[in-house]
Amino acid sequence: MKLSLLLSLLLSCLCFADDTPKPSDAHAPLFRPKANTVSRDSERLTASLPKPLAPSKPVARKNFIDDEVFGRMERDAVPSAPVSTDIEFLRRLRLDLTGRIPTSAEVRDFVADPSSNKRAVLIDKLTGSPEFVDKWAYFFMDVLRANGKMARGHTLFHYSLKESLAADRPYDDWVRSLIAASAKSNYVVAAVNPIVREHVEGKSGEADHGDDITKVNQLDTHDELTILYGKVFLGINLSCVSCHNGRGHLEKINAYLTTQKRSDFFQQAAFLAGTRYIPHLEKSAVVMGHFLVDDAGASYNTKAESMLRTRRSGGPNTPKFVLSNELPAPGVEPRVEFGRMLTSHPQFARATVNMFWAKLMGIGIVDPYDEFDLLRLDPEKLPPGWDLQPSHPALLEKLADSFRASNHSIQSLFKLICNSSAYQLSARYPGEWKESYARYYARKYIRMLTAEELHDAIADSTSRPGKFVAMQVSVPQAKGELKSFMSAFGESNRGGPPRTPSPSPLQPITMMRSPVVNDRVLAVKDSRVQRLLDTYPDNAKVVDELFLATISRLPLPAERQVALDALNKNRVEGAQNLQWALLNLVEFLYNL
Repeated sequence: MKLSLLLSLLLSCLCFADDTPKPSDAHAPLFRPKANTVSRDSERLTASLPKPLAPSKPVARKNFIDDEVFGRMERDAVPSAPVSTDIEFLRRLRLDLTGRIPTSAEVRDFVADPSSNKRAVLIDKLTGSPEFVDKWAYFFMDVLRANGKMARGHTLFHYSLKESLAADRPYDDWVRSLIAASAKSNYVVAAVNPIVREHVEGKSGEADHGDDITKVNQLDTHDELTILYGKVFLGINLSCVSCHNGRGHLEKINAYLTTQKRSDFFQQAAFLAGTRYIPHLEKSAVVMGHFLVDDAGASYNTKAESMLRTRRSGGPNTPKFVLSNELPAPGVEPRVEFGRMLTSHPQFARATVNMFWAKLMGIGIVDPYDEFDLLRLDPEKLPPGWDLQPSHPALLEKLADSFRASNHSIQSLFKLICNSSAYQLSARYPGEWKESYARYYARKYIRMLTAEELHDAIADSTSRPGKFVAMQVSVPQAKGELKSFMSAFGESNRGGPPRTPSPSPLQPITMMRSPVVNDRVLAVKDSRVQRLLDTYPDNAKVVDELFLATISRLPLPAERQVALDALNKNRVEGAQNLQWALLNLVEFLYNL
């Protein structure tokens, strides 16, 4: 009965091209192999969406983002999608800013609001809200791979991170605090925990790995932190040049990195050389995860063995910033100087705005956002044989300038992007879509919900919360069946970089069979289905409320009829099966 209702709902949408994906294409991405990029998955599904019934109207330009995006489309005669409907915009914005779906009341109120500025008002309301703080704290905990290697320090770091996001602490100030942090205990000073997370456990008894008691390979930890800071804060992947020179290895990958030598990486890592990572001793036992971090260490040994890479190849061990060749000022702590150089360099703002642009727009101006090629950013200075890397180089620089002018305010950046018409375009495209349009942002790219967003959306839509709200925890907490469910949808274990959610054949099977879904749609334990059946004798009202609570819109006439037929046949079973079918629609699994 469940599957037949799902198929009936999908088939009922064929005649109504303004709201729902065609079934033949809408589920296809869930059964196809993983795509090479985020945009390809999104492009495939977005291309399957029905075209809007109404022709596109000229799109208003609201800020410099629109001038750049629509100006380029106009110059190259690329038509854009229309602006999204209120329902499409509301659900997208709610998920993008807070990771939560709107309530039925929010949908009704927003659609009924006649105010011309209601979208801007909503953006202001959500940006900086407690739910916004929850989502983006979780994002940074993922990016910085906060896990058991911090021991219980992860709780303190999570709390501190949420406080910084809520206060809109200048991002550059926050980054400097992470890079230069010291403490007698990471259980007391939050900012040292990302440093503690990267510790590389050494081999007791080997001098190259420092004091036997510490059990930490000091040099490898320096290297791991250097790579992390490069990727997260500069958008540059220094992993390859940590092992070998760029020349002779990266000619087909990254022009800038071909100019870098392994010795350049050593000098970048040398900013951290004085840092010591010392585990606490309790009853003569080393406690890995509870650390002292100070600056009383030795210089960087450029010829030492490594546990993770080939033996170091020698060279200078004096700190030198890789992007500018700047040396630290005499008498100033090298890590403090490193933080200053990193956050004041233009690449810091450029990488930051591109990372958040990618999260909000579906694909970065430079993509992937942590693989910048610094020699391919200026169209006037391209190396022979190389293509321009950013899709909109001028926009990238203007966003970076605006970010610096706002005192590195993350909240201001979010408001700027979300208030643009480029962000507010519909995912549904009125004309013939061409692959060449992909990097114009001619329509809004949709994305699959993260595992955490999906978990919370199921709990919210069914009114059956679990033991925790996934977006609010400091480290992943799922166990048993729920852990399998979350893993199927890409939850990170934080042992490596976070994964971008991507379709797999396991996901639809999981959605259809898992008790995470099936148990929550039952008319028991004050579930939404139970309350609606108890509150409304009118089956049509039950159907409408289930649609609003689950996929944030009212049913189309054909959908309503299919649902009513099911409820009229068996009210309880029909309502349960209806919500199960709605949860299994691609419309629920993506930020449509």
